[in-house]
Amino acid sequence: MSNTHARPSESERVALKARKVSFSWQDTPLHWVPDDPFTTHTINVLHLLLPAGERWFVHVYKQVLPLIRDDRLREDVVGFIGQEAMHSQAHDEVLPHLREQGLDPTPYTAQVDWFFEKLLGDRTLPPGRARRWWLLERVALIAAIEHYTAFLGDWVLGAEELDRRGADPTMLDLLRWHGAEEVEHRSVAFDLFMHVDGGYRRRVRTWATAFTAIVFLWQRGARFFMENDPTLVDGKASFKDFYVRGRRGTLPATGDMLRSIPRYLSRSYHPSQEGSTEQAVAYLASSPAALAAEAAAEQGAV
Repeated sequence: MSNTHARPSESERVALKARKVSFSWQDTPLHWVPDDPFTTHTINVLHLLLPAGERWFVHVYKQVLPLIRDDRLREDVVGFIGQEAMHSQAHDEVLPHLREQGLDPTPYTAQVDWFFEKLLGDRTLPPGRARRWWLLERVALIAAIEHYTAFLGDWVLGAEELDRRGADPTMLDLLRWHGAEEVEHRSVAFDLFMHVDGGYRRRVRTWATAFTAIVFLWQRGARFFMENDPTLVDGKASFKDFYVRGRRGTLPATGDMLRSIPRYLSRSYHPSQEGSTEQAVAYLASSPAALAAEAAAEQGAV
């Protein structure tokens, strides 16, 4: 099926809402994928990257709201902001659990905070073209990053091998709740970029920046976890480890990730052709955390 720039019709559109989920980590082991610390820690990098990254998304999008001239898109962006803020909080709450198990992520998260708050943060620029340019660059970066968060969300929703290997159900629910919402709102960042700019050169340039940063930060995070895991002797992380797990199905397949690149760089790309809204909504209708959040919201409204 070829991609188009057209947004889904109103009948296909899902109203985005933040689900105030909570998770209890007291029964989750350090290696929540049994006998596989590498898979565990490679996925654990999400807990280090996402809190700062998604706070940055929210910060940038609040700045771009005044530029939105489409009421439907503004509504989607507001819903996106609410979901991303909740994602940041949910992953942030995993970090004390890691510290309790002897794995303090602070040295790595300090670097991630610097990356988003300083390197990609607001700059002292004069009002006008320069300030607008930097804002649009960051909007385009978020669109590129969201291509990969949607890819990962779609992957984890179908990663049945994690279930077969006995992965911790609470961690799987966190990942799949988050992944389902990434699929649910997968078109928002791209639609916003197309609305305020849409330049193809900027799309390609910021994709290259985003892809390089994601690969660098992710492999650095996996190495950090493996080297500092108190239960491992000489723990290491390598691309071969990642490739092998991808073949097994406990991590995304390398080939699938590489094939996602030309799709994003296609001039006719649109995220609506990636993943399945129906699958995402179905998971959110059965997720223990999402159901508990919905019940709490209904009780509070009574």
